[in-house]
Amino acid sequence: MSTKTSEFLCVHVYVTCKSGTEDQFKAASLANARASAKEEGVARFDVMQQLDDPCKFILLEVFKNEGAPALHKETEHYKTWRETVQDMMAEPRRSVKCKNLFPVTSDGWDYGETQLE
Repeated sequence: MSTKTSEFLCVHVYVTCKSGTEDQFKAASLANARASAKEEGVARFDVMQQLDDPCKFILLEVFKNEGAPALHKETEHYKTWRETVQDMMAEPRRSVKCKNLFPVTSDGWDYGETQLE
């Protein structure tokens, strides 16, 4: 597992859910994020909701290496999330993959002793 943050893969996932499904989508995504954040290959897994359009979400997934996303997609919590939210999508989700430039230390990504539940 890489500890060099320059090898971290940052994936921004853009989701638009159908109007009226925002609360269910948020609940499913937060459950997935809490479980994902505990994965060995995950540095961060953040869920954000757009202020001016509550149907739009961004998932920021930071993986410690290029192989971690594939392992993540094999987890039960990811499969449950994907199945739960598939009919809530107003359009197909899209993602942008980025190379991490900053922070340069793993402490900048660490949740620390924060309660994830």
